[in-house]
Amino acid sequence: LFPESITTEQQSLVLVKRLLAISVSCITYMRGLFPESSYGTRYLDDLCLKILREDKSCLGSLQIVKWIQGCFDALEKQYVNLGFYALSSNATVTEMYQFKFKYKKKVPQMDISSHHGELVAGLCSKDVKQASRLLLRTLYLLMQDLGPLPNDITLSMKLLYYNDVTPKDYQPPGFKEDGSPGDLLFAGDPISLKVGSVSTDFHFMKVRVTTEKKRVRKADSNLIQKNGPTEISHQGLDCEEEEEEEETTKINLLNLAFSQEEVIGPEKKRKVSEPEKLPLNGRK
Repeated sequence: LFPESITTEQQSLVLVKRLLAISVSCITYMRGLFPESSYGTRYLDDLCLKILREDKSCLGSLQIVKWIQGCFDALEKQYVNLGFYALSSNATVTEMYQFKFKYKKKVPQMDISSHHGELVAGLCSKDVKQASRLLLRTLYLLMQDLGPLPNDITLSMKLLYYNDVTPKDYQPPGFKEDGSPGDLLFAGDPISLKVGSVSTDFHFMKVRVTTEKKRVRKADSNLIQKNGPTEISHQGLDCEEEEEEEETTKINLLNLAFSQEEVIGPEKKRKVSEPEKLPLNGRK
């Protein structure tokens, strides 16, 4: 599943791509979005992974594969800053999966640290792989603790970019300019669950899940961020204070009910793109 060695930028990119694809596959499989025929089976140690494949009999899974490939293009160009998948029902978000990406120019110090159950790996390929396994295991365990989805569920995806390097007219294959910028609304009180992060010499990837508190049957307290408002501005999801200092009490993922202007200023409006929303009424 992962490169034997993760010492070059290309090997690091392959790792991040595979982590993204496996994570999205895990989410769609564990949430019952597509039939068994849309997945292949791979093993990571004793963990059985279901990986999305191009199943021509299921247009929904085909579309998700195209979304992932579009995100790959933005990753290769080092444009994408944040990608998130939202499962929505009746115009409100039920679950949101956030993937944060950073690109490194300098070689970091060799350092392995564990913070609230998240393993952040440094130079050693073995430790990078260990962090990757931990992230996927945590995601699988979390998926098992979420309550069932509503029947009328819709899956959407948005990509946010680093404005200083991304051309204004850039859109990944299969994506278009976001036609409905605005806030993400949860019907109840949402909580943010920290899944994990992986760091190489060239890339950083972090995964979070946000859902209504009542929908989490049980969760490790170390994964839970403090409660916040029921309105989340996707323009504010790229919040550096939250990214750099998780232990601070000044800001967290859910404390983002600001206007675009308050978060990043009107002259720095975040470039956002999206594919078509995907109704999932016929899921398995």
